[in-house]
Amino acid sequence: MKIIAVGRNYAEHIKELNNEQPDDPVIFTKPETAILRTNEPFYFPDFSTDVHYEVEILVKISRTGKNIDEKFAHKYYDEIGIGIDFTARDLQSKLKAKGLPWDLAKGFNGSAPISPFVPKTEFADLQNLNFRLDINGETRQQGNTSLMLFKFDYLISFVSRYFLLQQGDILFTGTPKGVGPVQVGDRLTAYLEDRNMLEFDVK
Repeated sequence: MKIIAVGRNYAEHIKELNNEQPDDPVIFTKPETAILRTNEPFYFPDFSTDVHYEVEILVKISRTGKNIDEKFAHKYYDEIGIGIDFTARDLQSKLKAKGLPWDLAKGFNGSAPISPFVPKTEFADLQNLNFRLDINGETRQQGNTSLMLFKFDYLISFVSRYFLLQQGDILFTGTPKGVGPVQVGDRLTAYLEDRNMLEFDVK
């Protein structure tokens, strides 16, 4: 199982970080050891003082495929979920300044809390799906999949040109604007529409 993540997929988030809008999806990966399941707590790492939350819709791959045509991509996933792409922003900035990969800032232990997955058929329109992240009861991020630069099916098609997609792989599809730091003691709650999908503490 692998985690494939998409950066810079919402225009307003690109602006808030002063990045350039990409012509193609920006892809990075996280190891399986990044995953936190069943609302396990996130332990703030000792190598960073500026860890940011990034709430994202997740797509779970249901069958093996490569070089998938976009018009067939919907056949390769049956379930979606929600997750957090934790980013050590201070470390990422140092690495980017030197032109180095982001792996240490994105793939560290526990950096990918994920919700249970639910059938995509439970949602009326995947291209108009609301999601949000609350911290200590206050909404910090709100997004809608209609604002994605690259939609689910295109992302699956694009990624499958480079990586063999296998059953159980997880695709993080990008974060909307509103990212910011977490602190020890925070409680994060993530919603798909109004459904509480993920809730955990920062320790």
